[in-house]
Amino acid sequence: MSEPSSSALIPQAEFVAQFRAIGKERYHHQHPFHLLMHEGKLRRGQLQAWALNRYLYQARIPIKDAAILARSEDPDFRRAWRKRIIDHDGNPGTPGGIEKWLRLVEATGLSRAQAIQGEGILPATRYAVDAYVDFVRSRSHLEAVASSLTELFSKDLITLRVDRLREHYPWLSSGLDYFEGRMTQAPQDATFALDWVVQHARTGEQQQAALNALRAKCDILWAMLDALYFAYVTPGWPPPGAFRPADTL
Repeated sequence: MSEPSSSALIPQAEFVAQFRAIGKERYHHQHPFHLLMHEGKLRRGQLQAWALNRYLYQARIPIKDAAILARSEDPDFRRAWRKRIIDHDGNPGTPGGIEKWLRLVEATGLSRAQAIQGEGILPATRYAVDAYVDFVRSRSHLEAVASSLTELFSKDLITLRVDRLREHYPWLSSGLDYFEGRMTQAPQDATFALDWVVQHARTGEQQQAALNALRAKCDILWAMLDALYFAYVTPGWPPPGAFRPADTL
């Protein structure tokens, strides 16, 4: 997950460029599961498995963000960061990202109860999601914030995904509200987090720790898709207790 460290302070422009280079190399937009999705080559059951497993990640995002917020003694930071929790939890009468993802689950043909109860979630998904929450709780505040910088790359993926889902899977159209909201939320969140990390990584060691945190987050997202690919594409071996799509039985 990590790269060789250096104690030399990296110039700001190069520091930012290195974050973007990590995204180009490691972000999960290049994963074979996503490539199949965007080419319209996934069956309904495979999309169901993706939506179901990804829900666990979505449901843990406010918990992860609450852990990051609780570690800060800066009220300005807390005011900015708490927006993320509201974006995902929503407010009375205003659905947040978790509710919107449940609507996507329902659009695939599964029940929201199955997602909420975690029925059929892959063990590897649980390990990966738990690893991310543990990362932001156990590492430095700087590393925890830097791990969120996958949002630097998510808008382009979301834009492509919405276009491809509408094109290839029109029966999912009623469940795409989540992605519409993230097109504006993610860039705003990423801008704040990147500026904060650049300002607070004051030594070469801290800069390397921040870069490694982003690498670790990319690895976690990639591992989640690896599990889906292994279980539902090739070789197609879901483990005992995992969701089994009707179109493969």
